[in-house]
Amino acid sequence: MGIALAVILAALGGAHLWLVAGLARRQAWWRAALALLLPPLAPSWGWGAGLRAAATVWGVALALYALGVALTGR
Repeated sequence: MGIALAVILAALGGAHLWLVAGLARRQAWWRAALALLLPPLAPSWGWGAGLRAAATVWGVALALYALGVALTGR
């Protein structure tokens, strides 16, 4: 389960960086900077900016990671 959690966490991190980069290109730079510091803002603002695929990957990866951590009991 440890390798699966690591892969899912990497996917979450990649989706987050995808969202931050997309926000920096599409919106004001301050939204990207704030989303980098406060991760829950990234998918919300990304969805509104048209980054629906990245926001969906972020949400699914977060849900899978939380489920995996809950199942391992850590």
